[in-house]
This record gives sequence, structure tokens and C-alpha cells, in this order.
Amino acid sequence: MVSNSSQRSVISGQDSGSRGQEPVGSGQKTDNGFYYYELNGRLLASLVERPELTLAVPREAERVFFLTDGDPAKGRGSFRAAHPGQLAEPNGLNILDASRLPDLPLDETLSAALTAGKLTVVNCGRNGWERMLKETPLPGKKRVNILAIGDVGATLMMGLKLLGGDVISQIGICDIAPQLTARWEFEMGQVALPWNYDAFPEVVVVPREELFDCDVFVFVASKGIPPVGSQVADVRLAQFGANAGLVCEYSHMAREQGFKGLWAAVSDPVDPLAKVAYMNSNLDDEGNWDGKGFLPEQVQGFGLGVMNARAAYYAKRDKRFESFLSKGRVFGPHGDGLWTANSLTAYDDELSRELTELTKTANLKMRELGFKPYAAPALSSGALSLLLTLRGEWHYGSVFMDNVYMGCKNRYTPYGIETELLDGIPDALYAHLKEAVEKLKMII
Repeated sequence: MVSNSSQRSVISGQDSGSRGQEPVGSGQKTDNGFYYYELNGRLLASLVERPELTLAVPREAERVFFLTDGDPAKGRGSFRAAHPGQLAEPNGLNILDASRLPDLPLDETLSAALTAGKLTVVNCGRNGWERMLKETPLPGKKRVNILAIGDVGATLMMGLKLLGGDVISQIGICDIAPQLTARWEFEMGQVALPWNYDAFPEVVVVPREELFDCDVFVFVASKGIPPVGSQVADVRLAQFGANAGLVCEYSHMAREQGFKGLWAAVSDPVDPLAKVAYMNSNLDDEGNWDGKGFLPEQVQGFGLGVMNARAAYYAKRDKRFESFLSKGRVFGPHGDGLWTANSLTAYDDELSRELTELTKTANLKMRELGFKPYAAPALSSGALSLLLTLRGEWHYGSVFMDNVYMGCKNRYTPYGIETELLDGIPDALYAHLKEAVEKLKMII
């Protein structure tokens, strides 16, 4: 899915040639209403004229890039289109709902690319957008580096070690306490199957200066976690200030080293910290936006996986919620703003509200028992979700839309990140999603 050379990948293959049409002159649209261009051997399409590009004929291609003029900071970077309306409105919350997207008639070339899943929308308002036309992924298994090996980091690491042999070549660990990394390198080196000693990825100690020599960087560092028994109402948000400072430090380091892999935000509050990483990496030394850091799809928040698992826990134990197990969804952040839908086909707002509250406060239940709630998040949001990501499978995570990182079902594909497209999100549910977006905007 990702590589240290690019998060996006290009499928190999050859174009089948043109359909006998001639390039149009400057200022003239083709009969189907779109302009076509060629750049770096790739076929581009646009609704508006782009005289700086070389005109081309529409044709069947291994991949088509559709250019939009989005905000360089607030607009999405690139993604795999699943509906024609996403070409016209690529940034808002309505990308999740086909019934709320506009109708945009496509020509034969774009329609074929969309149907084949080979249509990538690109925000050409971003600095250096052309680079993704040329980049290809490194083949094979990926290197994963984890910052901070406390309770969450160590549990996440063990999950990746035991379950990630098919997609991970090496797990690097880094912490300010060298005795911790020494301990876990020593212990994990002694976890092996008999007579099959290379089945699991090796765990190695990585110095700070080599943290971004990897394909996936997992940020699990944290400061100021409220102790068990404290009266903090929102444990997650209480950590924002201190953890944001850490994110700024390491995202700047990633920028300086030209990191092109995936930044996985796991520390609380997951979703605002994902945005901090994205925004800060794109600021120069004077604090000005220059767009030379992460693309928004290079960052994802991993906190929604455990919320889904917690909702399933309650749904298995209360028949009123059992529809969630087959037809439910979770949306939004890992904390305030989260919404659990009992069913997409038979949505019940009151049942969903009750299930949402149970899900959102499950961490407090664990604290009432006298324990920090870290094992389930480390595995469900961390290790398991990261492995699904690396395998290109559907998972829960926070992706950039409407200028926030919003949790939804998504996956990484060779043609860009793809968010689940639903058809007809109930109005009451959609209102809760809009409220979640506004709450996230108030944080950062």
C-alpha cells in the first residue's frame, strides 16, 4: 500500500491507444465537454482549460487523473473516485453519500475509468502535485517504525509482530528510555515459531535520527495522560496540548527528511493530532504554509477501530443493538463527536444515541475498574487496523475531508485512498456527522 518513495502507487500496463480523435486547439473543449492533457506519460482530464499543459486525445488508459482546483491547504490531495459527483465536489462530507452528490455526466473515457476503479482525482492547487504522476511504490513487505514503547506502543508492536508477517519486513522501535527498547528487542527476538524462525518480522531498535527511514511511521508518544481515578471528563482531549507539541517536533523532522510514507496517528486525541501533523509539516521555518510537507492522504488517524469493536461488544450483549453487527457503522472522531449508527438500512436515532454513549464512555468503565484502557485500542485501532491498511483492505480510520480528519470506513488502493460510498445516509444520521465535523473544526 505504501512505500518510502510514495504513498500512492501506479499500476503497470500500457495504454491501448487513441480512438481516432485529434487534439483540440487551445480554448476549445472536446465534444464531450472535458479537456484532455498529457504529462509525464499520464492522461489527465479537466473540466476547465489548462493552457500550461500539453493537449492530448481522450483514450483508454491504465489510469486517468482528473484535475481539480482545490484549496492548497484545506482541499483533499488525491483520492480514488467512486462517483461522478466526487469530481465536482471532492472535499465535503457529502463524498460519503451518493444521494447528496451532484450529477456530473461523464464521457466514455472517464466513465470507463470510474467503472474500472482507475480514476484518480488530484488537487492541482497543491504545490508539487505533479510528482504523484511519476512515483511508484517499492514492492514487497514494508518497514514500520513505532515511536514510544509504553503500554500502547508495546501492545501494538506485539500485535504487528504476531500477525504481520505477510506485509511487514521489520518493526523498528524508538523511545526516550533506552532500557525499554532494549527490553523489547530482547524479548521479541525470543518470540518465534519452532523451525520457522523467519515467520515473524524482526523487532529492532531504531535511533531517533532514523525514525523516518521506513514506510509507515506510527506515532504513539504521549504526555500528560490523566491518572486512573482522576476526575477529567474528557481524558482524550486533555492530552491535546502536550501531545500536539510532540507531533509538531516529529512532523517537522519528517518534513526535513522528505518522508513520503504513511504517518499513523494513534496517540490521543487521535483526529486533531492527525491534522496537527499534516498542517505543521507544511509550514516553513517562519511558520508560513508552503505545501512542501505531507499530502493530506499521507496522514491517517487510527482511533475508530476500537470504537467499532466496543460497539460490537455491546451489540453482542444486547439484542436491541444486534443489527449493528451486520448493518451498523461508526463515524467521526475517537471521542466527543463519535456517532454509532445502529443500522444503515433501519436507522433508529434513539437506539444509536444509546449505543454511541456506551461506546464513547467504555474507556471510563475500564478506569472505574482501576485500569488504564490501552489493550483494546492498541490492538483494534492500532495493530489490526494498520495491518488491514497495509493489505489494502477496508478499515476504520480518520481521513481528510472538509478540512478535518473525519473517521469513516476507507482503504488505500493503487489508485488512491477510497472512502466508502453509501447511498442515502438518513438525514438524522447525516446531521450528527455534520456536527462531528464542526466540533473537530473548533479544536483545530
